[in-house]
This record gives sequence, C-alpha cells and structure tokens, in this order.
Amino acid sequence: MSAANRAPQRSNRTPQHANRIRRRAVLATGGAVAAALLLSACASGGRQGGGGGTGFVTGSDGIATVARADRVQAPDLSGKSLEGERLDVADYRGKIVVLNVWGSWCGPCRLEAKNFVKVSEDLKDQGVQFVGINTRDTSTSPALAFEKAHGVTYPSLYDPTGRLMLRFEKGTLNPQTIPSTLVLDREGKVASRSLAALSEDNLRKMLEPIIAEK
Repeated sequence: MSAANRAPQRSNRTPQHANRIRRRAVLATGGAVAAALLLSACASGGRQGGGGGTGFVTGSDGIATVARADRVQAPDLSGKSLEGERLDVADYRGKIVVLNVWGSWCGPCRLEAKNFVKVSEDLKDQGVQFVGINTRDTSTSPALAFEKAHGVTYPSLYDPTGRLMLRFEKGTLNPQTIPSTLVLDREGKVASRSLAALSEDNLRKMLEPIIAEK
C-alpha cells in the first residue's frame, strides 16, 4: 500500500486516540476530586455515619435529637481512664452526661476543646457531667498532654481501638468520624448527637432542652 493510501487511515485514528486520552483524564480527575472530598470529610469530622433505626432527627445546625419516648439506653461504658483509674459512666446516672469522642491527633478536637472546657465549668452545678472517650492514641502520653494544654479537667476513658464506640446501637456513631458528641439524659439514654466539632453556642444549644426536662 502506498504512503498516500496510508495517510487517511492515520488521520482517522488520531481523533479516536485523542478522545481516549481525554476520557482517561476526566476519569482520573474525577477520582482525585472524590478522594479529596473523602479526606476532607474525615479531617473535618463531617456528618458521616448515623442513621439506621436510632430515631435521630437532624436539624439544619447538624445537631440530631431523639424524642424522649424513642430514646434507647446507652451501653456499658466503663474501663480505665487516661490516668489508669476505673471509670464507669453509669456512676453518673441522674446527671446529664456529655460524651465527647476525641483524639490528640485530631485537628477539629483541638478547635472545640476550649468550648467543652468552658461549658463543662459553667454547667457542672446544673447536674451536667462531661466525659471524654479518647480513641486512636496508641499511648496515653499524647492524650494527657492534650488535656494539660487545653485545661481539660473532666475524665476521659482510654479507648485506643474504638471498642466502646462499637457498643452503641448501630447507626448511633461512626468510628471513622472524630470528633463526635453524644448527650445522655438523666436516665442514661441517648438524647442528642453531633458528628462534627461543636462551637460553644451549638454545645449549649444541644444541652438546653435536656437540662429543661423534668
């Protein structure tokens, strides 16, 4: 076949080859964007997880609440504190308990720490007890340093593998979403939840209706 006869065939293949390259570039870009969004959600605490038959109704502020009649009992939450002492959340029955899941490695946890310290001090005389659940820290040293740096005085359970989180009814917490916060009512039942770092205002907003319950 002459060169003149082969030339049109090369020109026919060129646009197809270019289209394939463009399609691959689009797919690669889409994958990169999806990965970036996933990492961003994990880093920020996000609003992932939850659902199931847990009765949560989520407001526009990201705070999810459960009607009093639909609340379920929190599971056994006991173990060693960061200081190595025995700690059992059931000992606080009769008080409102704020459970904050955090890690010293977690950026949003550092941002919200001052809010939890402030509100815990303000509300301790109203029967509100804060308890942390420290997770994914491979030793207690960085967690204790975190508490010292941020002035945290309330206790935290040491839960490096996340086993305590898995005790909750399916859909209550997402072990991959840190920080997370649950509020237990005076009967030890799960009343509200946030799957993102909380401002001081939103933390107070989360607690006010439960404090008002009689």
